[in-house]
Amino acid sequence: METKFETAFLKSVKKHASIKKRVQKKVHMIIENPIAMGEPLKRNWQGFYSCPVKRNFIIIYLYCAVCRKKGDNAIVACSDCRDTSDDTLKFVLLGPYDDAYEI
Repeated sequence: METKFETAFLKSVKKHASIKKRVQKKVHMIIENPIAMGEPLKRNWQGFYSCPVKRNFIIIYLYCAVCRKKGDNAIVACSDCRDTSDDTLKFVLLGPYDDAYEI
């Protein structure tokens, strides 16, 4: 499985260093089984998944195989979609629940 980390995700990991180990553990769990670990999102976040790190803190990610299979790639419109394999996970955002969904 290929993994990519967006700049916003990496900045959030640095900003919230106190939960870095929890985030790392959750990222590894998502890589092992991305569909079972996350909850598919709707509306403005269609095509993405969210996974809680702790009570009110989430990771938002994209699993390219599912995105394409559902036809969500037309909505998500990643700039590198054509160059990315189906077996790719993109970690997009990390943060408190309310803040993550505002972006």
